Amino acid sequence: MRFYTKDECEEWLRRLGRVKPNATPEIHRAHVHYPTTTGRIFYLAHWIGSSLLYGNPALVWITEWGIWGSSENWHLYYKLRQSYGDLRLLHEASGHLFLGHESEDLTSFLQIAMLNGWGGYILTQADCVNAFFSHDEYIDFYAALDENLIGIRKEFGTVEHPTPKEV
Repeated sequence: MRFYTKDECEEWLRRLGRVKPNATPEIHRAHVHYPTTTGRIFYLAHWIGSSLLYGNPALVWITEWGIWGSSENWHLYYKLRQSYGDLRLLHEASGHLFLGHESEDLTSFLQIAMLNGWGGYILTQADCVNAFFSHDEYIDFYAALDENLIGIRKEFGTVEHPTPKEV
């Protein structure tokens, strides 16, 4: 696992010839609200970690934090981060690059981010499905092919909403 600065996150995307998924026109989307219990949030984070990587790296890029203030468990986040040998603050290096075999690590960081009310991106090198998770307690999954979202819709149900062009 590696921690990336904002510039390094942008460079990672550029090297792959990509942009953030919600900036891609004509992309399919599935909208999932966070579960209401912490156990189900763990299940959602674990499902993402074990289902979207396909043995390839993924970047979890935190772009929203500090919105809910005192409900954030900074101590837990920094202790977990320090266990990987990184002492920087979140605003100094907000990207978390997980190798394909580090799905459990991705699960832990994603669960903490969701419970802290943070938002950001799950950007997979495989590029079958990517996601934006929001401080407003939902995840938008994005895929170039609508069929790549079938498993998500089946597992979690979704609230479909129009693409920005249709709004």
